[in-house]
Amino acid sequence: MWRVVLVDDHELVRAGLRRAFDLADEFEVVGEAGTVEAAISRVAAARPDVVTLDVRLPDGDGMQAASALRKAHPDLGIVVLTMYPGDEQLFQALDAGANAFVSKSAPVSEVVSAARQAATNSQAFVASDLAAAMRRRSAQPRIEITPRERDVLELLAEGFGVSQVSRRLHISDSTTKTHITKLYHKLGAGNRAEALMAAIRLGILEAPDHG
Repeated sequence: MWRVVLVDDHELVRAGLRRAFDLADEFEVVGEAGTVEAAISRVAAARPDVVTLDVRLPDGDGMQAASALRKAHPDLGIVVLTMYPGDEQLFQALDAGANAFVSKSAPVSEVVSAARQAATNSQAFVASDLAAAMRRRSAQPRIEITPRERDVLELLAEGFGVSQVSRRLHISDSTTKTHITKLYHKLGAGNRAEALMAAIRLGILEAPDHG
């Protein structure tokens, strides 16, 4: 019997996963959490074999949580779930030490199957689109976005204007505009909308979660 902890800030999602794991005779749900902080605490207390981990959580990034859990629990199976899968997120999950990357639009049986593999081999990594993502990564020129450019891009995605971005990052409007110009050039975009769409398509940004 493998023990599993479910981490997602949506109770309905957790309920659906809990039912799926309850129907799988080899699993026992031993805990749930809706935040990164609660997830790390619950995993430490329950000592599960597997954790399912949402990418977006109210108090942090699921990828960072996956990395922290991997360091603290080397044998833990980690299944990352996301509403909007993309190549960038897939490779982030791989780099974070996850064992599986599964879209929330996939059948719950796929999540259970991924958890089963993660429990069996905490060193493996599975994703339905892994082979295609590897081909795309090798076929396309890699777009290098600096950490500061990513900060600017994420604020643009949240709808902030140049002055607001500058205040948030404590930089001048001129510097912000320079970052934006470089982003547009790298993404082959002529305006904000095109830049954001290109970033989503390339997996640099996740598509907006409308709940």
